[in-house]
Amino acid sequence: MFGPNVLVLSSLPTMFDNSKPITYTVDVPDVVHAVEFSPFEWSSKLIGVGTSSRVSVGICRFQEEDREIDGLEYEHLRDFHHGIRVTALAWSPETSLAVIPKILRFCTGGSDHKLRLISSDLKNDDSVKIIDGHTDYINAVTFDPSKGDQLASVSDDHTCRVWDTDGTQRICLPLGSPGMSVCWHRDDHMKIMVAEKNGIIRFYNLLNQQPIMSLDCGHAPLLSADWCLVDSLKVGAVVGTDLHLFDTSMSSRPVERRSVHSDGGCLVKWAKNNEHLVATTGTPACQVKVINAKTNQIPVSSGLQISSGLSWHYRLPIVVVGGDRKLHFWSIDNT
Repeated sequence: MFGPNVLVLSSLPTMFDNSKPITYTVDVPDVVHAVEFSPFEWSSKLIGVGTSSRVSVGICRFQEEDREIDGLEYEHLRDFHHGIRVTALAWSPETSLAVIPKILRFCTGGSDHKLRLISSDLKNDDSVKIIDGHTDYINAVTFDPSKGDQLASVSDDHTCRVWDTDGTQRICLPLGSPGMSVCWHRDDHMKIMVAEKNGIIRFYNLLNQQPIMSLDCGHAPLLSADWCLVDSLKVGAVVGTDLHLFDTSMSSRPVERRSVHSDGGCLVKWAKNNEHLVATTGTPACQVKVINAKTNQIPVSSGLQISSGLSWHYRLPIVVVGGDRKLHFWSIDNT
């Protein structure tokens, strides 16, 4: 019943010794398979939760940004029927609740190997555009952050594909192994990063569809990689049991490598407002870790019964992980 990116443990306490406890918890109707804060300033309060049959959208208001709020105030906005398990989830920059009519737009990858572009005005106008083309499991999807008129996806079918939002496939990049992560450059919409399971990370120019440069982790399997939003020279990846940190101005090999999960890492995400904070998930014990690469401190090292998905708030040093009918949030000291 669980997807390959859902970690399950039969019995475990929710916190390890000397770790920061879970700051907030929100109950949700189903086991979580994907969770994403909106990565854009104008919609940063939105969170999307993908399950085995639906996508739930809500608003998170934290006391860290509003002193009138006690802890976390969660407002459920809408459930969107999905029919099959959500394997990937990404927000469009076109999403805004400050315009009339409201615009809610996101894309999912499904266990049927199809993308679904879902749009809503949160009233009566909903639409779902099914985008067909991948022939295997979709591991990640992302929007062009400048306009939101294109999206990119990677799959176990050894391709990275770029699509117009009308479903037209514009580019198909052949890969040497399954594509695990894809990230779009925040300021240069002609540049994307694609991470492959074989440990190779490439940056592509979409104009000529050629690689600009590549990074080599030196071993496999790479299950997740992320491009730092604050400093685009930095890349992180979980490969086997280790976290690899790259500075692309210095070398194509990792400048730092540290063991984080003794039975293997699953996901990695840079904090969106701090170039030193990196979160990972892995095994054993459905671990969630937050590492400060500057101080070498590990403020979070927790275990959950089930963990899936990993996302940072756009403005706040708050990270969320999905669990068994719950969302777990940690608020980190932003130093």
